[in-house]
Amino acid sequence: MIRKLVGRAVSTALLLVGAAAILLPFIWMLSLSVKPRDEIFSTEIALLPSRLEWRNFVVALTSTDVPLFLWNGLVVVVGILVFQLLFAVPCAYALAQRTFRARALVFGLVLAGLLVPFHVTAIPIFLGFAQAGILNTYWALILPFIPTAFGIFLFRQAISQLPTELFEAARVDGLSETAIVWRITFPLVLPAATAFAIFSVTAHWNDLFWPLIATTDPQLATPPRGILYFRDEESGDDVGPLMAAALIITAPLVIAFLLAQRKFTQGLAASGLK
Repeated sequence: MIRKLVGRAVSTALLLVGAAAILLPFIWMLSLSVKPRDEIFSTEIALLPSRLEWRNFVVALTSTDVPLFLWNGLVVVVGILVFQLLFAVPCAYALAQRTFRARALVFGLVLAGLLVPFHVTAIPIFLGFAQAGILNTYWALILPFIPTAFGIFLFRQAISQLPTELFEAARVDGLSETAIVWRITFPLVLPAATAFAIFSVTAHWNDLFWPLIATTDPQLATPPRGILYFRDEESGDDVGPLMAAALIITAPLVIAFLLAQRKFTQGLAASGLK
């Protein structure tokens, strides 16, 4: 009994230390976003400011295009997610519930695709988009991420756990394969879709690599790209508004994750990921 309590206490302590290490940069960002300029560069380290400087948020929203950056980020991540679902769910359904030649080979290629980082294909994609004349557009930010090996794998794992009799009964009732995918399969794997949506939105909301390559127009800047414009404009000196802008850009992801946390864990459990 004592050994069990000690083990639980040690585990809890380690989890608290890990959580503190992860949250410390965000707490420090929040602290700097409401600190006056003189306290930001003070030699003393203090999380709580002597007075709250809400002007930092006003400056961040009025002297830069943070609302535009947020809008661009929303358009890009929603566009990517919608097209990913439109392609990944039917592909996963075919791999999980349909029998055809080379199905194992196709699934093996999907798994191999998980091993290829996007950076490897970035230059060919950039050259192709330059030839097609679609750089500096929303499509340039969306199209490269529509094929998603991870999405196909995640949904395939979730769909393969559904009973085959369910789909056979739907076919007997006269439903087409497309109707089975969207009217029966997709609602049943909605937790997995929620988990995938969190992965996808987080990855592309925070992506700086591809927007830095595919766009040069400030009007198309996504949130991380916009932060770079803000930093250049302020020469890195006005730290308070910079941290306020970073907090505004980070907050939507944190709120979305907290709202979808239960579905997220259910989706990982249903898809067999640990």
